Amino acid sequence: MKTLSLLFVAASFASIALVRASDARCYELRTYYAAPGKLEALNARFRDHTMRIFEKHGMRNIGYWMPIDNPDNLLIYVLEHASREAADKAWKEFGADPEWQKVARESEANGKLVSKVERRFMSETDYSPAIKPAKSGGARVFELRTYTAAPDRLENLNARFREHTCKLFEKHGMANLAYWNLVPGEKDADKTLVYILAHKSKEASDASWKAFREDPVWVAAKKASEEKAGGSLTFPEGVKSVFMTPTDYSPTK
Repeated sequence: MKTLSLLFVAASFASIALVRASDARCYELRTYYAAPGKLEALNARFRDHTMRIFEKHGMRNIGYWMPIDNPDNLLIYVLEHASREAADKAWKEFGADPEWQKVARESEANGKLVSKVERRFMSETDYSPAIKPAKSGGARVFELRTYTAAPDRLENLNARFREHTCKLFEKHGMANLAYWNLVPGEKDADKTLVYILAHKSKEASDASWKAFREDPVWVAAKKASEEKAGGSLTFPEGVKSVFMTPTDYSPTK
């Protein structure tokens, strides 16, 4: 009986791993540069029309944010797609949707709302929390962080997050929302980690980061991981951080 139980447990874990490995979902990080004076109109279009039309075509809205310091009039958001191929199909159908074409035409009667769009397709890491819209009982600020790994050290970086960093973030009051690597074929897919944290406030984040960096457990984990890899896991200046607030229509707040 004991042998059968162990076999059942092993089979269960194998099944979970297989499901995760075969999960083709991908996520799209999009950054819009609103034309001068058009950021509010762009938000209104998302609030009143775009999000609903996205869902109509199978694109799931995860979250919408604007940087706290926003001189470039940015809107940043994340969508979920069933697969990379499904994303292409959904965007094609969205662009051809008569309702969207009418909305775009009417909203741009006095000029384009967006001057530039950047996008990256990403896959969920094996250590990421389940990625879904999430609301808190109180106000939060969000931190979008992008790491550029040193050559051939992305897996070392992922291992450090998997085994140490994520738990230490939570220990110091930072909520892990999502972790991604770029999908194969994306520029710098072999060296990029993207993740989002949530904080109670910008001041709380400052205190959390200070405590995290001074934590002896983190100091030891960082040292050990760099000794194993033969040096720093990221490029110099390879960590970028953007603090953001959710829009009033964001599913994640």
